[in-house]
Amino acid sequence: MTDKPAAPRSFAALRHPGARAYLIGTALAMNADAVEHVISYLIIWEKFQSPTLGGFAVVAHWLPFLFFSIHAGALADRFDPRRVIQAAMLLFMAVSAAWGLLFMTDSLQMWHAVILLIVHGLAGALWAPASQLLIHDIVGREQLQSGVRLLATSRTLGIVLGPAVGAGLLLLVGPVWGIFINILIYVPLTWWLIGAPYGPAFRTGAEAAAATSRRAIKGFSDIFSTMRTVASDPVIMPLTLVVGVAAMLVGNAHHPQMPEFALDLGSNGSGLLYSALLTANAAGALAAGLILETRSLLPARRGTVFILVVLWCLAMAGFALTSDIRVAMLLLFAAGFLDLSYNSMAQTLVQLNAAPEIRGRVVGLYVMAAFGLRAVSGVTVGMAGSLIGIHMSLALSAGVVLFVVTGLISRTYLLAPNPAP
Repeated sequence: MTDKPAAPRSFAALRHPGARAYLIGTALAMNADAVEHVISYLIIWEKFQSPTLGGFAVVAHWLPFLFFSIHAGALADRFDPRRVIQAAMLLFMAVSAAWGLLFMTDSLQMWHAVILLIVHGLAGALWAPASQLLIHDIVGREQLQSGVRLLATSRTLGIVLGPAVGAGLLLLVGPVWGIFINILIYVPLTWWLIGAPYGPAFRTGAEAAAATSRRAIKGFSDIFSTMRTVASDPVIMPLTLVVGVAAMLVGNAHHPQMPEFALDLGSNGSGLLYSALLTANAAGALAAGLILETRSLLPARRGTVFILVVLWCLAMAGFALTSDIRVAMLLLFAAGFLDLSYNSMAQTLVQLNAAPEIRGRVVGLYVMAAFGLRAVSGVTVGMAGSLIGIHMSLALSAGVVLFVVTGLISRTYLLAPNPAP
């Protein structure tokens, strides 16, 4: 197998009508996800004022990705990914409805919040692998990098707009009706998937044959069997390890710590600088999706992923250590740009090199590493920050990632008899 797909045209995935509808629906669904966070987190804080529950919300979001991503991928292998995504959307809608009823009756208790946060995380874990398999069905192998990159961009756009939409709903109609209205934002994607002409029934050739050879779902043994299957693959395993290490040691754990970074960089406590730092990071990711697609830059290669991860480590370490707000914002922008670039490229290569009959499981393994391990980064950055300071904690974590990734890169090329580019 190769890890060098054909160079795509500018915004190649958007030339597929189905891709346009799917990407818009995904952006809306991701926006609804973010809006729910905005409204529910605010009410949780006002009701309980519990930092512990706030921390649990982050863990509950990522732990399902760690424990269930491969199972979600196996479901997408065995069943139509359209229906798996719809099941995830229905879970999201049910959680929003439950929040709304609890807010309306003023009966929210801490155990309610815990359960709803976990179910919301499970819905996200169920959604992720199936969404990647469906974009593969829509755009095909030749335009997969464009499809994956634009899918990541659409999700980022939804996340960026989430706070604005959530704040608008809170101001206009309040939390109760705001969370009920949010349910409607999930509807377009759910409705479009009913008759979208993609999925196993529409595959041809080897893809169709793979769709008929569905493997049974074996529980947690699927995790180990999938890892054994790809252990010797010169593309899938190194990339999964690299993004997993980056997620585990740094991930996005700097986001919850951003208020402290803002204060140290000169914030007056108004929240303006805090918002600017988060916006810079998200703007970098959006810019990556748009700029790289406009010029069809950075064709997917394993070596390019390694270089991008190294540069991302340097950007994160630089942000942690700088005391200049302009430099900090520039480095956060660069980190966001590099994050989307290496993640979307690695995701593309993993899909291209996965056997069709287990593609969902392999994508699930990647999602487990790239997103599930972020649950650990709260410990490596957050808890360590309480001991040595958040700046040094983030810088050291980025340094450890750089050291480990450099070692993985060296090992990958030294052990490969004919190293892939």
